[in-house]
This record gives sequence, structure tokens and C-alpha cells, in this order.
Amino acid sequence: MADHDPFEYEHEESASQPAPEEPEAASAPESPNGAAAEPEPVLEEDTKHWYIIHTYSGFEQKVADSLRSRSEAFGFSDKIGQILIPKEEVVELRNGKKVTSQRLLYPGYVMVQMEMDDELWHAVKNTPRVTGFVGGGNSPVPLTSDEVNSILYRQATAADRPRPKLTFEKSEMVRIVDGPFSNFSGKVDEVNPDRNTLRVLVTIFGRATPVELDFLQVEKTT
Repeated sequence: MADHDPFEYEHEESASQPAPEEPEAASAPESPNGAAAEPEPVLEEDTKHWYIIHTYSGFEQKVADSLRSRSEAFGFSDKIGQILIPKEEVVELRNGKKVTSQRLLYPGYVMVQMEMDDELWHAVKNTPRVTGFVGGGNSPVPLTSDEVNSILYRQATAADRPRPKLTFEKSEMVRIVDGPFSNFSGKVDEVNPDRNTLRVLVTIFGRATPVELDFLQVEKTT
């Protein structure tokens, strides 16, 4: 007697029975013009917000580097977005030449984009040289969009038009370091921060004479 395939009857039975009808595939919804409508993209909600952390002054960059490396080591890098140390370009006059450099907008502070929770709050607060979060105590308050945009705008515009390194106030004593009145001293009579100029009362031939000067042309004497 010939060997029999144990699955042969199953195959024969299946072949003798009519195949079940397949359900028709649902047609894609059509747009008013008859074409298939494109599926709407699913937008992921951004759960990260900007916070400000307070650091020891002068250790802002070390804190930023440490926070990034700790996030990788302790597994919370997915909850950390951008880390920003706001800076601006400033210009000053040295030996008769304009010199541009960078300075911190807010010394002792670092902006961090985070998906905040209790675990992350402790991890950031325990980062070396971090003294805590700004505002909110144990429940830090994130920056508003307007606050973030204001900081970013100031940083961007300073790169295009560097600010004078020094600022002045009315009645402050200054010494002129550039121009025809170089080495004269006088009192600030008016300050125009929009134009970065000031009017200084300089004593010439015994009279107080107003002189219009650029911020870069004077230095503080006190």
C-alpha cells in the first residue's frame, strides 16, 4: 500500500470547496474633484519647553557641557532639547581700533529646552555648579514664547549690529579717548541709546561746551 501524505485529504477538501469570497477593499475617500483625498498628517505635540537654570558665574559653558554629557550617561537625553547660553556681539575702541568680542547677555544663567518631570528636575538640579531653576521653586515655570523670541531676537540683531561694550548714564564723568577732543574730561549731559551717542559737557576756555560723541569715543573715569 502506497504511503499517504497526511495533509493530502486537507488539500483535496480545500480544493473541492469553493473559495470564500474576499471582502471588497474599502475605497479611499474622494475629494470633491474626484481624486483620492490625501491623508492628513499627524502632528506630534511638542512637549519640551524652555527653562532657565541658575549657575555659578563663569561656569555657564561647563554646566551646558556637563548637562549634555550627564543626559547621555543617565538616559534622559531624549528629554533635553537645545541648550543655549545667550550671548551678544559688543564693540569697543582699543588703541584707536574697533574690536568686536562676545559677552554673555545674562551671566550666571543657561537656557535649556526640556520635557520637565520630577526625575529630570532632580537630575538637572544635581548637576555640578547648578544652583537651581529660576522661578517656581520645586515647580519651575517655563518661559513664554514671547520671552524666548525676545532673547533670540536680541542675540540675532546683536550679531548684525554689535552693541557698545560700555553703557553710560546722565551726570556720569567720562574721558574722551578719540577725536579732536581726545584727553578732555567732561560730564554726560544726555544719552541716546538708540544711536549709541551721548552729549558731553566739556570745559573749553572756561566754558561748558556740549560735544556730541559716539559711545566708543569715551571711557568712564570712575
